[in-house]
Order: sequence, then C-alpha cells, then structure tokens
Amino acid sequence: MTTRGPLAPPHETSPGRQVVDPWSLRYDGYDPAREGLREALCTLGNGRFATRGATPDGGARTPGTYAAGCYDRLDSTVAGRTVTNEDLVNLPDWLPLTFATPDGDWFSPDRACLLEYRHELDLRRGVLARTLRWRDGAGRVTRVRQRRLVSMADPLLAALETVFVAENWSGPLRVRAALDGRVANNGVARYRDLNGDHLTGHATGTAGDLAWLSAVTRSSGITVVLAARADHGAPAPEVTREPDLISAEHVLDLAQGTPASLTKIVALVTSRDPAIHDPSSAALRAVRLAPGFDTLLARHTEAWRRLWERGRLDVDGAEIAQAVHLHVFHLLQTLSPHTADLDVGVPARGLHGEAYRGHVFWDELFVLPWLNLRFPEISLGLLRYRWRRLPEARAAARAAGFDGAMFPWQSGSDGREETQTLHLNPLSGRWLPDRSRLQRHVGLAIAYNVWQYYLGTGSMPPWCAELLVDIARFFASLAVPYEESGRYEIHGVMGPDEYHENYPGAASPGLANNAYTNVMTVWLLLRAFDTLELHPDLPVAEGEPERWLDITRRMRVDFHDGVISQFGGYAELAELDWDRYRGARRLDRVLESEGDDVNRYQASKQADTLMLFYLLSSDELLGLLHRLGYPAGPELIPRTIHYYLDRTSHGSTLSAVVHAWVLTRSDRARSWTFFTEALASDIEDVQGGTTAEGIHLGAMGGTLDLIQRCYLGLHLRRDGIHLDPLLPDELAPLSLPIRFRGLRYFIDADHEKTRVNGVTLARGARRTFASQQGGTTMSTGDLGRRIIHHRERLGLTREQLAERAAMAPGYVKYLEEHPDTIGTSALTRLADALQITVEDLLGGGTDRPPGVGPAQAGPRLETLRPEECLRLIAPGGIGRVAFGGPQGPTVLPVNYKLHEGAIVFRTAYGGPMDESLRTGLEGVEIKIGFEVDQIDEARREGWSVLVQGPAHHVPQEEQRQVTGAGVSPWAGGERELYIRIVPHQITGRRIRGL
Repeated sequence: MTTRGPLAPPHETSPGRQVVDPWSLRYDGYDPAREGLREALCTLGNGRFATRGATPDGGARTPGTYAAGCYDRLDSTVAGRTVTNEDLVNLPDWLPLTFATPDGDWFSPDRACLLEYRHELDLRRGVLARTLRWRDGAGRVTRVRQRRLVSMADPLLAALETVFVAENWSGPLRVRAALDGRVANNGVARYRDLNGDHLTGHATGTAGDLAWLSAVTRSSGITVVLAARADHGAPAPEVTREPDLISAEHVLDLAQGTPASLTKIVALVTSRDPAIHDPSSAALRAVRLAPGFDTLLARHTEAWRRLWERGRLDVDGAEIAQAVHLHVFHLLQTLSPHTADLDVGVPARGLHGEAYRGHVFWDELFVLPWLNLRFPEISLGLLRYRWRRLPEARAAARAAGFDGAMFPWQSGSDGREETQTLHLNPLSGRWLPDRSRLQRHVGLAIAYNVWQYYLGTGSMPPWCAELLVDIARFFASLAVPYEESGRYEIHGVMGPDEYHENYPGAASPGLANNAYTNVMTVWLLLRAFDTLELHPDLPVAEGEPERWLDITRRMRVDFHDGVISQFGGYAELAELDWDRYRGARRLDRVLESEGDDVNRYQASKQADTLMLFYLLSSDELLGLLHRLGYPAGPELIPRTIHYYLDRTSHGSTLSAVVHAWVLTRSDRARSWTFFTEALASDIEDVQGGTTAEGIHLGAMGGTLDLIQRCYLGLHLRRDGIHLDPLLPDELAPLSLPIRFRGLRYFIDADHEKTRVNGVTLARGARRTFASQQGGTTMSTGDLGRRIIHHRERLGLTREQLAERAAMAPGYVKYLEEHPDTIGTSALTRLADALQITVEDLLGGGTDRPPGVGPAQAGPRLETLRPEECLRLIAPGGIGRVAFGGPQGPTVLPVNYKLHEGAIVFRTAYGGPMDESLRTGLEGVEIKIGFEVDQIDEARREGWSVLVQGPAHHVPQEEQRQVTGAGVSPWAGGERELYIRIVPHQITGRRIRGL
C-alpha cells in the first residue's frame, strides 16, 4: 500500500500522480499489517448495527458486527482479582464468502497470486467495493468485484454482491458462503487477557432456501439471529451445519468473459428490536421479503441522499473535503435517524470496534452540537438515553452521599458505572488502579447538551428539564463551604485532563477545585434557574434556590502566574523535561514504565482548563469570574491558553479539536495545524494504532462542529442565532444548511462576505438573527407580486399554495395584496412550496448575477436527452438569442413561448434582431442559437438547454396562429414582430449536487 500526505489514504491513478476524491477512500494493494485500520475506516452501518470492513475471506481480518445497545457482562481474573467488564458484543459474522477454481484452494488474499487488489469506499452512497484479479496455480485468471452495503433504508438488512469473470478459462467455480458464530470480543490486544466469549446457545438451520444462525449473550440474555438468502442462477447448494457455523457450497458455471454473480442478503435481528414476535421469525421474514441487490442499493442510495442533503458541509480543497465527508459519514453511520428510536447513547469509538468496550463517555459533548442543527431528533433520542438512566444516577448519588443525579464516567446498558477498576499499561505490562470514575464532569456535559438542544430547537421537554435540574442538584451538593477560604469548594474529583488522579504521595485519589468543574458548576446552576423559569412546576426543596445562588457567587477558582490554575496546588507540581518526552502522547504510560508518576508534573493529556474556552464565549467566562469576585480581564484568556498549550501532550484526539477552537482568533496558523491534525486523526491514525480498534467519534463530531460553529462564529442564544465569521485562509469558501428552531438557514461564507438566506454580511460584520415567535423577521419588499408570479408559474391556486405552505389561504391572499413583514418560518415554507429559494422570494438576487456561491463538493454534469430538454423549456419564460450582429456575436434576452414545437418571441420592427435576422435572399434563413437555463442557488444545481435552428420572421398572414402563444415581452413597447425558431438540434446539460 502506498502512503500519501496528510488527510488522505492511498489513492493513485498512475505512478507519480496522486488524486484525492472528496467522496471516496481507496486502498490499492493488500497489506495485512494495515488491514485493521482499513477495516475500521471502511465500516458500514445504519445507526442500528454496523459491520467492520473486514474481507469476507483471508486470515488477516478482524471481523466485527455490533448492534447499538447490545451489551453483555462477564467476569475475568486479573492480577489475582475478579473484575467484571461490560462489552458491546461482537455478533456472529455474516460476511464469510470465498471461492475456488477447479482443483484449487479456497481463495485468500494472504496466499493468492494477486494481479490487482483494491478497496474503495463510496462515501456518498455508503457502499464498499472490492476489486481483485488473481491467478491460480493452473494459470487461470479470474476477476472478482464485490459490493457491500448495510442498508440505511431497511435497517435490518445487509448485502454482499459478488461478480465473477473468468478471463482466460471456462468451467465450474465453487463459492462457499457462511454464517459464523465462532466469534468473540478479541479485537483489542490489551483486552485479550479478559473474558470476551459473550455468545452461547448457538443453533443453525435452514428454512427452504434460507439459512439461519442464532446465539444468546451469556449474562444479558439477548437473542441474536442472522438469516441469509443467496441469489444466483446455480443449482441448489450443499449445506453443512455445525452448532455455531452454517455454510453452503454453490457451483457457478463460468463461461470465459461472461459475468456470473452470487448475492448474499442478510437480516440481523435481536430480542431488543421493537415490533417483532421473536427474533428468528422476524429475521427469516425480513430476508425472505427483501428485494434483490439492485433494489436494495437504490433504496439505500436514496436514504443516503436525504441524509447528505441535511448533513451537507461543503468546503474547498479535495483533501479537506474528503476528511469532512468521512467524518459526517461515520457520524451518521453510528447515529442515524434509526438511532433516534433506540435506547442508546454515543459510543466513544462508534460501532466500529471494541476499544473502550463500546461504552458511552462524554463524547456526546462534541457530537450533539452538530446534530442539534442538522438532526435534532437524533439528539433528542440520545438525551433520552441519559434520562432513562436517571434513576440509576440518583441511586449512585445517594450511595455516595450526595443529592441529585451522579452519572457514571462510563455507561453501557443500564447506566451503572462501567469504568474498570484496573487497566493495563501495555508498556510496562502492569495492571494499575483505574480512578477515572472520579470524572464527575460527565454530568456537566450532559446538562450542557440539554441546554444546547434547547437553544437550537427552542424546545425543553419536561423530562429534559428534570434531567438538567437533577444534575445541577448533584453538583450543588458536591460544593461544600470552607471556612478557610470563605468559598465553596469541590474536592475528590478528576478533570478532563485524565493524567492527574491524585496529589503526589496522597493516600486517597481525587483533586480539589478543578477549575473546569467548579466554573461549569456555576454555569450549570444559573441554567437551572433558567430551566425552572421554563418549568416552574419542577419540585425544589426549601432553601435550595438560595444555596444555589450563593454558590454562583462564592465558588472557589484558583489562579497562579496570571493564569487559571487547573486545580488547587497545580502550581506546586514539578515542570517536566519536555525535550526528553516531546512526541510521547501517553506520558502516563511512559513515565509509569520508567518507575515515575505523571501526577508529579505540570503535564496534561488533553485540554482541561481550556475546555472552559471551548464551551463558553469569552464574555460568558469573564462574566462568571466577575460574578465570583475575580476581576479578570480579557488578557487572562490568551495567557491561560498558551500556558497550558506548552504543557499538553495531546494524548487524546479530542485535544486537537479543543486547541484548534480556542486558538482560532488569537493564533490562526496554530489553530489550522490543530484542525488538520484532528481531521487526519483517524485517516492517518495519528495515535499509532488506536483507529484499528474503532474510530474516534468525538473528534469526528468535534471537527464538524468546529467548522460549523467556531469558524462561522455561530453562537446559539435565547434571543436568536448570532454570527461572527472568521474563516481560516485555507478553508473558504464554506457552504452549509442548518436548522435553527425549526427554520432552515442556508449559509455561504468566504473571506469577503457571508450570506444567510439572502442577507449578506460584509467581512468583519456580526449579525444576530433574532427570534420572534420562533422566527426571524425579514422585510418582504415586493413580496406579493413574486408570490403571485411563482404561484401562477406553477399553476397553483391560492388554496393549493396555502396547503403546500401549511398556512391559511386568507394569509396568502393578505401577503399578495399588502406590503408587510413576514417571519422566517412562513417565508421558508412559502419558498419551499413555490420551489424557489428564500432569496429569490425576497428579490435578494435582483442586482447580482446568479451562482455566486461555491460549487457543491463533487458535482456531477449530466447530458440531457432532447425530449427532456423540450420538457424543461416548455413552460416558456426568458431565453437568450445568440446571433451574428453588425458588431460581432450578440446575445440578447427575450421572453419566449414554445408553440407547436417552435420557439416564438417578439421584437420591434427595425430593431437589431429584425435587421440581423434577415438575409435578404428568398428561401435563405439564418441559423441561430437559443439558450434557456434555470439555476437553483440553494442546492448549487441547475440546467441549460441550447436550441439551434433557422429563425424566420412570421409573416402577417401567419401571425394569427402565433398570437395565441401569449408571448408578453417584459421590455414593453411596440414589439409586434414575431420571430420563430424551428429546432434542428437540441442539447442540454444538468449539474447535480448531492
């Protein structure tokens, strides 16, 4: 496998020429050592389940299929102790399929003579293709192409199509397809000493031409069933059954040069699924009713098209665009609209591998802000996962002596603390105490997401309010007044840094007054008051509000050397010899292997104090500090950022995201460096082997949110959405849609201006789109006449338009007849109903040419058939006449109609076209061009049609025939000369985006 520069995997079209496709990942050649990374990045999923991109054959493969929320607990003996770990279970493998030429061995890329070998992941459609050519021992050359999908349209289904072509031979080809239950959770090397054998009770069987395999998780008792169908034209296969494996051997009769195919269609059902009688009958029925591969692919492609329409994020530059598309792709494969209806959280490593055991940490903090403005229904489902575990969090708080709800650092099936008590340092081989459960700040992340959901949607369901207030209650009980300081303090916690678990030599773990925890507790208590205003019926104990208010004025925050201290006593820690350890991302492991302890040093794994600048604006943070009686000035922020930047090893992919964000306005060059590192973190596996164990979902979501909110300066406020753009030099132009409080906004930005639904902001300008009854108010100008024009263009009555736009017919009539202002919600619905953009409806494009925005990433240019061209221009409108005038080539716009197959327009006798379109010779006509186009600026799409043919003046005796065409020139005046163009050649092109 060839290596490439940052942000792109191997992708070469010819020696020395490297090309990056923004919509695909391509891997040329077979490299067993890199298969784990490729498998993770080529995972296919639909939010319900996902399957790693393992080959269907071969030895160097780490197969993994994971269903969201399917967990199981097992005991293991570690260092003489019994520990219990809960894992996201690796389910039976549906992929196995191999083949053999006559008298040959079963194909495996590890031992085959490969002439060509390539994997390509189509990010736009969610299809993984493998193409190979191999020569067997007898010299027979066979070409194989496989396409795989996990259906986004039919979430129970997956499929693998294999097409064989015998290039220089004919004869029988054996194909063996199987369902394999002999799997375990062994995808992470450092976990292999732990028990990962989660499946038991295997059974296999057939039902007509279908095969099935079932198993049950050992402790959680979840039944899992795979059912499979093979579509082919071969005789019935020979089936071999074992309790945990069922295989069928098919024989395809290959004729040289003629393709032959076998398609494996699979259904995966578990006992956790809704609307089923039982998993076995549901799986068999689903696969029996499933259509063929082409129909499955068409449905799947259409589902992805709809997702990309909402998730579109267009940036300049193929490599940046490729990474952005990859991050959107994997985010939506893990958390899709199908996820919204499941009881699942945000797994830190996606559904792509077994690192972190599929647990839910705080990564939702980096993921939900992007989803809130694109797929708020998914965000709501993920918040509901936390709310359903509120009783467990309350019980945990009570057991620890606190009020409210204490959420676990690692969550899985039922919300109890799943953090391991021991963890392995692979450098020293020692099992060490794991104290990371002291990261109580996970509750702050949950509450922050509740509030962000409210700001983005305008909705605070009662259960969301209950969730936020109970978390606030817990953090208020963590804060204890200390007489020595005269302030409230929080002890016995860990911050996001993760290196620092305790003070050097301390007998008990935990730190005092972590700045991030303390300041965000103040922020949270203030949001709790806001939430109680929205839901005054929520119960509050006597004296609680007064105590909460006191905490928001007297919480302790430590400072040293003019910066915010990460925690109390941080300044007394030793400085690390960074020259010696520069480049070591996991300092904790390195130092422990040397007999040292990272707790002794001013060294951070990732952003801790700087998380305050990630979550809060400078005004918010300084306002909170002033409220607490710490008169901090603006210079505190850059000073603190640079202090900790020099003391961070970036041992987490999230670190680059946060540092890119906090440096964006003070050090743009370093911000861009961190941003590109975050983009490349999984493609380039910057952590050195961790991506093979699962992608880093928080970092992927964080990079998307960084583009969306940070670089656009997009802040969600209770009074509306605020923009203060500052794009990196390397990023512009940028184009994306968002949905804010039910309204769609189309944002286009470059270094000179930003346009939002037709409103243009000059460079350096700020703007708040203020909400008024759920919408932004915009001036309509000549709105009424535009509504009438576009309504009549579509042939709609007022009643039909009103129904399309979900408004009263009387209101449509009022808007057509009266100048007024209109809320963005109504304006957007009207534009949608009239099939135009908001800007077109407002007339915002009247003084500029169309198409000033950037192209969509990966546009497609299509050729139109003549009949399609005629259909497009049939309604009439404005076209352009191209002819040779006295001063050279001339193009003029005219109003036209298509009448009896000819183009008809009117001009003035004696005008330029009258003279230039006459030859003066009887029977000789001038051939001219006539062009019509339509531009959709919101979608960056459009079409153009060119008609070529002779033009002639319609004589007086024929004018009665053409006057019925209804041509009405906008230019007015005496334009009684009718000109007719008879099409001899009709051509057209269409540009499509997603």
